[in-house]
Amino acid sequence: MTTTAATATRPLAGHAVHPLGLGCMGMSEFYGPSDEAESLATLRAARDLGVQHFDTADTYGLGHNEALLGRFLRGLAPSERAGLVVATKFGIVRAQGTYERRIDNSPAYIRAACEASLQRLGVERIGLYYCHRRDPQVPLAEVVGALADLVQAGKVAALGFSEISADSLRQAHAQHPIAAVQSEYSLWERGAETAVLPTARELGVAFVAYSPLGRAVLTDQPPAAQTLAADDFRRALPRLQGQAGAANLQLRERLAARAAEIGQPVAALALAWLLQRQPHVLPIPGTRRQAHLRQNLAACALQLSEALLAELDALFAPGAVQGERYPDAGFAGVETR
Repeated sequence: MTTTAATATRPLAGHAVHPLGLGCMGMSEFYGPSDEAESLATLRAARDLGVQHFDTADTYGLGHNEALLGRFLRGLAPSERAGLVVATKFGIVRAQGTYERRIDNSPAYIRAACEASLQRLGVERIGLYYCHRRDPQVPLAEVVGALADLVQAGKVAALGFSEISADSLRQAHAQHPIAAVQSEYSLWERGAETAVLPTARELGVAFVAYSPLGRAVLTDQPPAAQTLAADDFRRALPRLQGQAGAANLQLRERLAARAAEIGQPVAALALAWLLQRQPHVLPIPGTRRQAHLRQNLAACALQLSEALLAELDALFAPGAVQGERYPDAGFAGVETR
């Protein structure tokens, strides 16, 4: 293995951005308690280290995450905000303290959700606005039409869809340019390789990979379901339960052994695989801590040999990881499992 300069920028929503973004969800919810001061420090460190792509959603902390990101943005000088892509999402509606959700894609809801997100973020225009999940009862053309109206009104710069099927992506992109599609993708979850990932590449649509570290399994500190905080949603993930969990952690141990051999964090090795295998993919690993942020960014300075890439391909071949990636409630609005 040799090291090279950081990976080149990648196109996203009209900008050339650092290949790694920052997923902000865990700063507000789902992964147990967080330290708001450390979260804000991590956001600032990310920008100072070159990160330009920040990903949130209105459902993360029921607005708290957007408001937190808004506080960070207000603390930046205009020159520091230039070139940032702030992405948020609409469509998942939940009650406080619950994981179960309903999906709302109605044009009226889209307009109202956009206005609320603009207020919480403290921006005049959202850089990248995603339909977080699809409601099959609302025709896709109506959803795209409502989003196109927001672009026309200057409230949104670019459009995206999360967990959309390849066929729906084609249909949406034919109606209005779609800048990005977001799906779970990593060594841990390779289902997108079947259809959505190649379709995005063909159409020139950026592919944003969320959970590129497998819910922190592909890191130096993998979660153990029995030790997670009571409000950590990973306690319910099938891939961390029972025999599936045990088998999956054995895969992770083999990855960790290879990372140790080359003297790199597990996260850096997992992200370097993704960056080199998929030049049009933009991973958004989430973290609340500056130390973990720096481990993730180390991936951009790695150049893995073809032999090591092939070894990782085989170790985490599609189907090698056992269990569903979500409990049943988590698949609401997901077009492909």
